[in-house]
Amino acid sequence: MAKPPSVGWALVRNGDFRLFGAARFLTSLASEMQVVAVAWFVYDLTKSAFALGLVGLAAFLPAILAAPITGHVADTYDRRLVAAGAWGVATLAQAGLFALALQGMQSVWPIYALVVVMGIGRAFASPALSALLPTLVPREQFGTAVVWISSCWQSASVLGPALGGVLYILGAKTVFGVTTGIYALGSILILAISFRPEPKSVRAPITWASVSAGLSYIRSQPVVLGAISLDLVAVLLGGATALLPIFAAETLHVGPLGLGALRSMPAFGAVITAIWLAYKPLTRQAGPRLLQAVALFGVATIVFGLSHDLWLSMASLLVAGAADMVSVYVRSSVVQGETPDAMRGRVSAVESVFIGASNQLGEFESGTLAALIGAAPAVVAGGVATVLVAACWGRLFPALRARDRLMAT
Repeated sequence: MAKPPSVGWALVRNGDFRLFGAARFLTSLASEMQVVAVAWFVYDLTKSAFALGLVGLAAFLPAILAAPITGHVADTYDRRLVAAGAWGVATLAQAGLFALALQGMQSVWPIYALVVVMGIGRAFASPALSALLPTLVPREQFGTAVVWISSCWQSASVLGPALGGVLYILGAKTVFGVTTGIYALGSILILAISFRPEPKSVRAPITWASVSAGLSYIRSQPVVLGAISLDLVAVLLGGATALLPIFAAETLHVGPLGLGALRSMPAFGAVITAIWLAYKPLTRQAGPRLLQAVALFGVATIVFGLSHDLWLSMASLLVAGAADMVSVYVRSSVVQGETPDAMRGRVSAVESVFIGASNQLGEFESGTLAALIGAAPAVVAGGVATVLVAACWGRLFPALRARDRLMAT
């Protein structure tokens, strides 16, 4: 008798899943390339940690301001069209950065404005894509699908910074020209997905009750609330990515290529962990593993802040990325696997603000604190705070600490 195909190979044969994965990989690649180029360009112009923090704030503001409607849009309209349109906006933002680089712009304010536009596109794309994925695969394959998509994203996060650093040698215009084309291609791939949702005879009006339903649902689910809020606080306090240009230039004395290598390390650690999880899925003690992963993330951040050696710095970032992958795996499986489809867009919008946008707000916090006390003390303080948060969340959310399986039976 023929041996049944593995879940992983079944997903590979799913054409819509392949298109979705390719689109996520390409746009993540472009995003990482752009982040490296913008960070180095801004720091080269200003030599200011606070200016780097403002880049994160510019990316964060659209997400928090648009969150009340992005989830409603994702639950009301065709999620493919929403995501493709959002990436179309991102394409225009990249084209704007390309035009500024061609002109040899010496002011950072137009860059901030285009980062805001980019943030608007990301704010609409994130909940639409998160809510779209569970509709493309059977429920029993969803956990593995999360690992595959996370692997695509993390692989892009390894290649993107390195590729961005190499292309930056040819000038910022080269990076932004390439990212413009990649975002356009990603939009086309999403449109090529054949899955079509059932048409809605009546579209729900935008009311406070509809836009706040995602937040209300999360508040009613202790495990979901604990998992999302834990990542929010950990990323907000423990992130060090905004300050990498300072460490690359002043502590480790490496250029754009070194910056690209540093930015790639967390993703490299995450890819290794994702491959392991694909073959050895986490089936028990999901809650304790999540808390342990966040604590390990904090410890690795402390080591990075204290390091003056390139290899130790890269190793600590790799460990941080590996720990973060475990956190992403558990949180995504719990949140998307248990949320009703009609609510996924709004819940994903809240999750996007809590998790995705907190990266940008964390960059602003890191840049501001570094301007006051220095880059290394700011990173070490954030790592210590993250370890303390992991310990506190175990007590504040006993349901999360006691959670055994990824999905409730």
